[in-house]
Amino acid sequence: MDSKLLNILVCPVTKGPLIFDKKNSELISKSARLAYPIRDGIPVMLQEEARKLGPDEKIGSDEKMAE
Repeated sequence: MDSKLLNILVCPVTKGPLIFDKKNSELISKSARLAYPIRDGIPVMLQEEARKLGPDEKIGSDEKMAE
């Protein structure tokens, strides 16, 4: 994932920052509790395509915060 792209992307629901989950190839919005998939290197920033995070699901330590 391109770091320049990560710096400009925000959650379409909350407009908050995203965390890159390299292991699962997702962009995580902590505030919306959604995980947006990255397919073929392209983030799919549609709420309908996002996976809802479970209440006890933790975000791993190898993610990078996109600011």
